[in-house]
Amino acid sequence: MRKLFKLLTGRLCTTIILLLIQMIVIITILLYLSTYYGYFQIFFTLISTAIGIYIINKNENPIYKIAWLIPIILSPILGGCLYLLFGKRHTRSHVGGKILEIQKSTQNMLPENAHYLKELQELNPLAAKHSQFIYRDTFRPVWKNTQTEFLSPGERFYEVLMEELQKAEHFIFMEYFILDEGKMRDTIMDLLIQKAAQGVEVRFLYDDMGTIQLLPRDYDQKLREQGLNVRVFNPFKPSLDSFWNNRDHRKITVIDGHVGFTGGINLADEYINEIERFGYWQDSSIMLKGDAVQNLTLMFLEMWNFAGPETSVNDFNRYLPTCSYPSDGYVQPFDDNPIDDCLPGELTYINIINSATRYVYITTPYLVLDHEMETALCLCARSGVDVRIITPHIEDKWYVHVVTRSYYRDLLQGGVKIYEFKPGFIHSKTVVSDDSYAVVGTTNFDFRSFYLHFECGVWMYQSKAVPQVKEEFLRILESCIPVTEEFLKKIPLYKRMLAVILRIFAPLL
Repeated sequence: MRKLFKLLTGRLCTTIILLLIQMIVIITILLYLSTYYGYFQIFFTLISTAIGIYIINKNENPIYKIAWLIPIILSPILGGCLYLLFGKRHTRSHVGGKILEIQKSTQNMLPENAHYLKELQELNPLAAKHSQFIYRDTFRPVWKNTQTEFLSPGERFYEVLMEELQKAEHFIFMEYFILDEGKMRDTIMDLLIQKAAQGVEVRFLYDDMGTIQLLPRDYDQKLREQGLNVRVFNPFKPSLDSFWNNRDHRKITVIDGHVGFTGGINLADEYINEIERFGYWQDSSIMLKGDAVQNLTLMFLEMWNFAGPETSVNDFNRYLPTCSYPSDGYVQPFDDNPIDDCLPGELTYINIINSATRYVYITTPYLVLDHEMETALCLCARSGVDVRIITPHIEDKWYVHVVTRSYYRDLLQGGVKIYEFKPGFIHSKTVVSDDSYAVVGTTNFDFRSFYLHFECGVWMYQSKAVPQVKEEFLRILESCIPVTEEFLKKIPLYKRMLAVILRIFAPLL
């Protein structure tokens, strides 16, 4: 009863109720006008028709278009209204304008590193093509003089993160999607407060939507009172505005400019298996030491400024690396955003898949694919490449799991091998190929990560972490159930029928 009371009186429930009231009022007015005044119905129908034509002609994924055209066709007034409120994939103009202004101010802060690209071109023209694409879409250059270490599971990441935080002497930047009360969050916060008292500059940024049901409203103020510099990404307001759908899903830590982390792990106890929510939680992260951390530093500062009053990053040079590290392959941290038409997260994955000659191994908690990604995976497998994907056996969101399983049959027929992680929930987002390439980051194989969220990852070529990612995949594979036709036949009929409907609206989940 206490948990139910907390849920009903929490920010999320209150916000949902206020949003529903606003929607009901708007829709009621529109339906009333269209019912009693025929010319209003004609007007609204014409508007919805114009919206449908606009959607058809947009340079956007066809599946995303279909997901919106169906409700508009079924109910022009209601469907058109919902699209105007929530259908815009890009952020509202003044928000997107600020982010673009900040990014414009930083484009020349990192070197293009043309000499590294030239080296790559001579070593492997295909790898150079991957790297050049990432730079042209994100302005995040490739680096050497960087050490990589793949950290899995979450318990290992937590141990290493605490060790590195304790060494901090100058500054700590942290940006996370989820924070929840418990051992992991509380011990990290205690250490950050201790470091701040010692004179270390600490900046902490978290996503409000990701923590709306987990943190009290004034949590950021409480941290400020304890000496931390805290900002909240996109403080959630109960208004009908599509920007609440664009979330900061990134997980970044930067320490003294030369140590950086990113990956799937948030600051909550299920990520380190201190508590059990969906069986055993399998997750991963990547640690960088060296020059490539500069990309993560600038990415953090851009988002930090967006969450505050600044529109340019003027203090970047204060946070450059002060330690030198030997080269460990080629390393390129990059980010993705829902502001423009670029899709570096998805297209970096597709580049690796299309380039594979022997194998591609993928782990992802969600498998909700657009046509381009599904085609790339099946073409790769049909070309004789060993394509394997691991997804969870125990789901955290039942409706997404239903849609994930709806893709299995088509992928199997295309030659892709699929496995479900039997002990519980796998949250890792990794791709590794041909003992040469790997990406570790925050981007899931779904529409929300590819199109709606702020994401980040690290592309690596011939780095020490690449075989580590492969070894961990093969270790996890031993605890997986292979998906076969017999497996699919055992899925309850009602779930298969539900999947047919939900898959149509997959881009909106």
